[in-house]
Amino acid sequence: MGLYLHMQRPVILITNDDGITSPGIRALVEAVKDLGEVIVVAPDSPQSGMGHAITIGDPLRLDKVDVFEGIASWQCSGTPADCVKLARDKILHRKPDLCLSGINHGANHSINVIYSGTMSAAMEAAIEGIPSMGVSLLDHRFDADFTVAKSVVHDLAIRLLAGGLPEHILLNVNIPIATPDTFKGMKICRQAHAKWAEEFDHRTDPRGKDYYWMTGKFMNMDKEPGTDVDALKAGYASIVPIRIDFTDTKMKEWLEREWKF
Repeated sequence: MGLYLHMQRPVILITNDDGITSPGIRALVEAVKDLGEVIVVAPDSPQSGMGHAITIGDPLRLDKVDVFEGIASWQCSGTPADCVKLARDKILHRKPDLCLSGINHGANHSINVIYSGTMSAAMEAAIEGIPSMGVSLLDHRFDADFTVAKSVVHDLAIRLLAGGLPEHILLNVNIPIATPDTFKGMKICRQAHAKWAEEFDHRTDPRGKDYYWMTGKFMNMDKEPGTDVDALKAGYASIVPIRIDFTDTKMKEWLEREWKF
């Protein structure tokens, strides 16, 4: 199943969590297909909210499909993280020069990075030392306009192919709903301190069985400037560098001083 790659061109691995037939991944392919040899490995069905789940109890299916003209593409029965793992081991047989995940339908700013399958696919690539970014457009509509998003992706992909990223760092890129005329540009941001306040609506099915439907609202508790949420509200695309190492070094130092073992 290995793929012969033209070594003189950069290899760009593309994946997502909305599924291989989503408009967002097609826009992502279109944005970078002139920059290198594009390979697509994506879930065969939507995997939103999957986070960094991997498949360990079921077999994985990997089927070559003809979805994008002139682009080698595979659909995978597993999660977004599974797609990156399989692409690296069974299709590419070498580390790609860039991994792009998206373009997600809907925001992945602030705390959403924890739940996002889009970001987890990019994070899996970063674990392997591959420069990577997850890209999201703040528009859930199937017929969303990806014009601005494709321009942002193209610009950032050129920068990443030219300079890479420090090891185990990836980018979380969110793009507002905007036209080329209203788009303000890009800003480097920090992740906003925010969360989802969930509620579970208690319902009863036709057979009298109880079930629960998750609802809720997004709550931004961050009043300081410079966040991804603020940039998006102002019409800018937000770029947040994300690190895989979750260690709080200041807290580690405090614990070492205060908790003497």
